[in-house]
Amino acid sequence: MTNETKDQTIPTAQVVDAPPRRPAPPPGPCAMVIFGAGGDLTKRLLVPALYNLSRTGLIPEHFAIVGVDRVEHTAESWAAGLLAMLQSFVGNPDSESQIGAIESAAWERLASAMSYVRGDITGAALYGQLATHLDEVAAKRGTGGNVLFYLAVADRFFAPVIDNIGAAKLAECGEDRWRRVVIEKPFGHDLASARALNQRLGRVLREDQTYRIDHFLGKETVQNIMALRFANGMFEPLWNRDRVDHVQITVAETVGVEGRGRFYEQTGALRDMVPNHVFQLLAMVAMEPPGGFDARSIRGRKEDVFAAMRDVRPDDAVRGQYDAGTVEGRAMVPYRAEPDVAKDSNIETYVAMRLSIDNWRWAGVPFYLRTGKHMSARYTEIAIRFKPAPYAPFKDTNVDALPANWLVIHIQPQESIAMQFEVKRPGPVVDLAAVQMRFRYNDWFQPEPNVGYETLIYDVMTGDQTLFNRADMVEETWRVVQPVLDAWTAAKAEFPNYASGADGPAAADALLAKDGRKWRKVGG
Repeated sequence: MTNETKDQTIPTAQVVDAPPRRPAPPPGPCAMVIFGAGGDLTKRLLVPALYNLSRTGLIPEHFAIVGVDRVEHTAESWAAGLLAMLQSFVGNPDSESQIGAIESAAWERLASAMSYVRGDITGAALYGQLATHLDEVAAKRGTGGNVLFYLAVADRFFAPVIDNIGAAKLAECGEDRWRRVVIEKPFGHDLASARALNQRLGRVLREDQTYRIDHFLGKETVQNIMALRFANGMFEPLWNRDRVDHVQITVAETVGVEGRGRFYEQTGALRDMVPNHVFQLLAMVAMEPPGGFDARSIRGRKEDVFAAMRDVRPDDAVRGQYDAGTVEGRAMVPYRAEPDVAKDSNIETYVAMRLSIDNWRWAGVPFYLRTGKHMSARYTEIAIRFKPAPYAPFKDTNVDALPANWLVIHIQPQESIAMQFEVKRPGPVVDLAAVQMRFRYNDWFQPEPNVGYETLIYDVMTGDQTLFNRADMVEETWRVVQPVLDAWTAAKAEFPNYASGADGPAAADALLAKDGRKWRKVGG
């Protein structure tokens, strides 16, 4: 007989013995300059996030949004295009930008703050024009000269934009004004390029002005990992090599490259996902308790994890590329048949690896990571498997061996935390069954429209770097995967090697099988 697992949930619930939520004060005056104002990131994520902040009263009273792009626009035509995009998200369950019905007052607060500067972001002339415009905005909107520069542009433009900001003295702070810069991923393409970019930024910006963003850290469930671990005395004594057998982190996507073949041919799944998103999840799980919930304490603990990680050996990494297949009932073409993809492409759309952390807490505990496109389900989870209890007392029951307990943190699509453990099945004999208790955010808290950038933008405006990467953190994560990047660049792979709609290539299963373990099913 096999164990049965039943999901025990509470239909209605309320927070127990909790004071009312503390209100977040709106940030002080500032202007937000968006380089790449006409791009997808601005339309699909930044402006929806700003709208949600406006709707909840968390944009500054004295605020300005300055769009910068080479496309001809007026402030009015730019705002109209953004509103049309925002309206397309309303009631669309497939959209990553969850927006309720548009509140006209919330949108008008944004639209009235918008202005537009046209120019070439690689040319010095634009930045003199921008400096004059920001002075005008400060006088008109009362922003106090505080400026947040957001680089919503391709990574090849990061360094030129920063150089031009420096040459025009736009990064210079004063006693009564601040200047901050947000840089999207990918932050470099390998260790050497990440170091070079950090050095180039350092010639213009102080570290406390630099915000290297990873939108995964804006998700409530990711931030809740620290609360789960450190606000509950029952978990921390179990959170170590004495009690944990291994950890699995899965970031599975059902989408393919979605018309971004040119980008993906230069990037691949490892560069796109592992040193940033996946390692951030790992750091939240593996970090030591911080001295406080402030940027210095938390980022220091994360960096300790990255520094203790061994370089990944090529034998401990698997790459894959999707073939034709079916995902959610739709036929999919192979990666090599996607637009702007080479017919003999050697770029991976899937990666799995085994990592080791050489510190007192985690020595000997393997961390298994996997991420890929065109997989069987859109699903992100962190699964912690505990060591099993002794079997002898239960040798006469209905199980051949005691299953291990799991603690599973679901990041998407449904935010929840589940614990699986063994109980006695009702009846006169001792038979065991696996049951599951699950906390779902939506059962306990009123969900709010959120695209994952709201908290991060708010934190930049308030000067909180807790959820952003430091230079040394970025370089350590690239250091860990550099041997795999080098090996994969030098060797041709047998691609494609997994069907669209599968959970990855057979070699990924073999990676765990040689340790006597197996992957959890994607999708739970």
